[in-house]
Amino acid sequence: MTPERRKAVWAIYVWCRRTDELVDGPNANYITPTALDRWEKRLEDLFEGRPYDMYDAALSDTVSKFPVDIQPFKDMIEGMRLDLWKSRYRTFDELYLYCYYVAGTVGLMTVPVMGIAPDSKASTESVYNAALALGIANQLTNILRDVGEDARRGRIYLPLDELAQAGLTEDDIFRGKVTDKWRRFMKGQIQRARLFFDEAEKGVAHLDSASRWPVLASLWLYRQILDAIEANDYNNFTKRAYVGKAKKLLSLPVAYARAAVGS
Repeated sequence: MTPERRKAVWAIYVWCRRTDELVDGPNANYITPTALDRWEKRLEDLFEGRPYDMYDAALSDTVSKFPVDIQPFKDMIEGMRLDLWKSRYRTFDELYLYCYYVAGTVGLMTVPVMGIAPDSKASTESVYNAALALGIANQLTNILRDVGEDARRGRIYLPLDELAQAGLTEDDIFRGKVTDKWRRFMKGQIQRARLFFDEAEKGVAHLDSASRWPVLASLWLYRQILDAIEANDYNNFTKRAYVGKAKKLLSLPVAYARAAVGS
């Protein structure tokens, strides 16, 4: 990416990371809805050119240089509010909304920085939809990777109605035993996540040429976590699925070639 875009993405990443740390970090037990209200007011201030610290200043600078909209940032804070009180999701529609708040928003935040190719025939809406799909795919992958870790914190980020249809209960999640029912259930969940990755990949060719490689590489690397879950025989209770360094390095030139073909 160009240096200016790289710094802008870093600034967005830092803000997202700090926001996530409010409810998932070491001080999470002390965070209240009022604290999140203050964080949102701080966001509004930095968008108006009144940053509180150097990290806010980095995002404030980004906002002044790129047509970044505040709404996805506000929506991410709404996702953090959900995490304060909600630890179950009855349906995929409920889970999708959560995934939008905490991850789909990142796609919407970064498209103005990545830029759309001047010669793209795609509508702006379709490019944003692809970016949204990538955020959803990434979050679904996080959820499937971290089932055991989340269960140990008393959280289940899986659609309860689909669990029931598969003959599974919350107790099965907390017991953490891989069974044939669990494998069948996980196959369906992984298939859905892959569909979102496929939808996201369609939009990469319409990004500015300098942004295609990093986006495509990150998409491919994250999608491989789903392969790792399968390789672990769907044991996401006690085994953490990850992509090794060698696989990552091998993926980069392939992604570069594919991104170049899209130019």
